[in-house]
Amino acid sequence: MRLDDFIEDFQRDESADLQRLAEEKSYAITEYLDDVEQQLDERVQGDAIFGSTAPSIFVGRSNYPEVSTGLLSPVGGPDTDPTDYVTSGEWYQQGYSIDDVFQRRTGLLNSTRSASVDVNDVWDGFVGVQREVAIADDPVDVEIGLTDTPDLDVDMDDIGAPRGPRARANDATLAENPSVPRAVEKTLEDDDWQAQGAMTYLYRRGFDVYEINTILSAGALGQGENRRLVPTRWSITAVDDTVGQYLRGTIRNAPSIDQTEVRVNEYMGNTYWVIMAPGNWEFELVELKAPGSIWNPDPDGQMYMAADSEGYEGRTEYVDETSGAYYASRLGVLEHLQERGLQAKCLVVRYASPEYWAPVGVWQIREGIRHAFEQDKTGEAESFHDAIRELAPHFPVSLAELRRKSGMVSGLQAQLGDFGT
Repeated sequence: MRLDDFIEDFQRDESADLQRLAEEKSYAITEYLDDVEQQLDERVQGDAIFGSTAPSIFVGRSNYPEVSTGLLSPVGGPDTDPTDYVTSGEWYQQGYSIDDVFQRRTGLLNSTRSASVDVNDVWDGFVGVQREVAIADDPVDVEIGLTDTPDLDVDMDDIGAPRGPRARANDATLAENPSVPRAVEKTLEDDDWQAQGAMTYLYRRGFDVYEINTILSAGALGQGENRRLVPTRWSITAVDDTVGQYLRGTIRNAPSIDQTEVRVNEYMGNTYWVIMAPGNWEFELVELKAPGSIWNPDPDGQMYMAADSEGYEGRTEYVDETSGAYYASRLGVLEHLQERGLQAKCLVVRYASPEYWAPVGVWQIREGIRHAFEQDKTGEAESFHDAIRELAPHFPVSLAELRRKSGMVSGLQAQLGDFGT
């Protein structure tokens, strides 16, 4: 489809989506926490929670190598499906809003205790139960002993999904024998297998990055003597990066796409423009965060701009400005190219509007890019430069501003109209 026709169609969808997002925008989390508190009162019997089903875990990063490690379990009644509370691509498929994510995450009790990250042979006690939960292929029934009343404060960052109530735990006991996938057993049995190779192995066998980062976080991957708990925030980025490097290797000698392609997607107040052009692999993420959005809260401030990039050989150091968003968005692009058996140079522009009023984690960036490639329509342009010039009026910054931040865009020849009025 010609790019101008593609943009015209998207503009109509964009307007409707922004109106819908504005209508959904809500600050009802405090009211929902009141319901969570009531549910906790009903579930906590004395100093323990019985009949809890733990679908996931959490590992903190403060005070490393002594960290806070926890079991996440829904506080709802027996009809609660614990898989509904596990962060995954299903949340995008089900059209979760920011409110939906907060309700799921604040409905999970994080039962925590301090532990050393060195867990090579630890399969008993609280940490052992946590590791069993992480490697199981289904949520596991556990009984958890608590030492204090749950704290209902919500924790947020830009990498992981929000975290709800938490309580100190003194022990945990499995109420059933968990089932462990054979592929995971294989990675555990091989003490000489480095973590990067084990991650790639699991991905090639159909495990999504969500499952792999939980297994990595539990210290269940890597050479035996090096197996350690990995803070959840770090494991998410590590898996996105490792799988991304593997995928880049698979297209290293692939032919290039033969035409410049443009895709656009919106989710939770974020707009993603994905521009791919013929050439060897090259990638850049530019983030634009509007005044009044969660990471740029001053409504009278300037647009926040950040960018990171890599060439054909990839990166050797962690990104400077865009953090986990870089690896999550790069993964979505590489998955698409690997599926097509092609390579390209790619620019992703992410715009976080004021409708993105609370952070939900980089999973929404990963899924926003993944599903940009599943749109029915693709814009086409004669060249990368033509695509940028046609898209420029629809970006929330001028082309001159974008050129100053983006290495890919900086090569475009400037015209007087690029500098705005």
